[in-house]
Amino acid sequence: MITHATPVKRDVTYDHRAQQAALPIVLHHPDGGTEETILILTPGEVELYSIQLEQAIARRESAR
Repeated sequence: MITHATPVKRDVTYDHRAQQAALPIVLHHPDGGTEETILILTPGEVELYSIQLEQAIARRESAR
């Protein structure tokens, strides 16, 4: 079972031929164990998450 996932502080890579981005993440288990993997994103998902993250950053800044 996985409790949550966190991004790894490394650059996202983009494979032009496969038309996908790869975001390194760490999966966390209830026993404290972790494993590193990648989250594959389509171009549409990258654009959507970019917009959503920009909105979250703006909300955080306006709350200060």
